[in-house]
Amino acid sequence: MPGGRALPSQRSVIARIWHGWTKPENAKTYENMLRDEIFPSIAARNIKGYRGAELFINQAADEVEFVTFLRFDSMDAVKEFAGADEGKPVIYPKAEALLTRMDQRSRHYRIAI
Repeated sequence: MPGGRALPSQRSVIARIWHGWTKPENAKTYENMLRDEIFPSIAARNIKGYRGAELFINQAADEVEFVTFLRFDSMDAVKEFAGADEGKPVIYPKAEALLTRMDQRSRHYRIAI
C-alpha cells in the first residue's frame, strides 16, 4: 500500500484464445470472413461482458495460422458465448470448411496487466 492507502481494485478480464490454420490460398477468404461476418455476428449477440475481439495472423510457407483473442468480463460471459462447456470452440460451418486444422479446445486466461 503505497503511502498507506489501499490500491483500487482492478476488474479482471478473461482472454479466450483459439488457433486455426488454413492453406495460404484460403487465408484471405478466412480473414475477411472473420472481419466482416463472424466478429460482427458475435458483437451483435449483445453478450453482457463481451469486450471485443482481435485477430493475429502468422503466414508460413505451407499454412497460415490464425489466433483469435476474445475478451470477456467473466467466465459467466464466456459461457453465454460458448455454452456450458466453455472450452469448446465456437466454429461457424462456413469457416470450418476453410480450416485445415484447429485447436480442439479454446483456452482462457486472466489478463493481469
